[in-house]
Amino acid sequence: MGPFVVNVAEELRQPGHQAPLVLAGPIPGIALSSARVRPDADVQFAGTVEAQGATVIVQGTVHAPWVGECRRCLEAIDSDDVQVELREVFEPHPVEGETFPLDDELIDLEPMLREAVALGLPVAPLCGEDCAGPDPEAHPVGDTHQRDEQDQQDDDHDPEPRERDPRWAVLDQLRLD
Repeated sequence: MGPFVVNVAEELRQPGHQAPLVLAGPIPGIALSSARVRPDADVQFAGTVEAQGATVIVQGTVHAPWVGECRRCLEAIDSDDVQVELREVFEPHPVEGETFPLDDELIDLEPMLREAVALGLPVAPLCGEDCAGPDPEAHPVGDTHQRDEQDQQDDDHDPEPRERDPRWAVLDQLRLD
C-alpha cells in the first residue's frame, strides 16, 4: 500500500465522526508544460475524513513544492509551493469525474491529490511581477493601459491618418440606440 491509502473502517462504523488525517509522500509525474512538482518532493495533505452512510468525505489542504520556468525570461523558478483546498467524496460506486472509489474499507487519496495539485499549478508562471523579459526594449512588458495611451498619443501626432479597412465600413451604419 502507498502512503496515501487510508483504512476508513472505523469511520464507516461511526457515521458523522470526523478523524484527523495527515499524510505525506511523493507523487511522481505531476507536471504541466512549464511547471511541475519535483519527483523527489513530498506532497503533504492535512485534513479530515468523515463517513456519511456508505460514502466517505475527505476535506483538507494539500501542499506541494513545484519548479518551472518563467514565461517571460525563461529563468528557473525553484522555490514555490502550491496549496489547494479540497473536499471530495469517495463511494463504492463512483461517478466518473465526480467522485472517487471506496474499495471495501480503503480509500486511495493519490488520484485526488494528483488532480488537485495539477489543477493548482500555474499554467504560465512568472519569476516575479517585475520580470521585464529577455528583451524589454523590443518587447516591453507592463501596464497595457499606459501603452494604449502612448499609442493614442502617437496616433494624435501622426501627420497622415491611417486608412480604415473598407470591410469594416458596414459597422459605421450600426446604431445601438
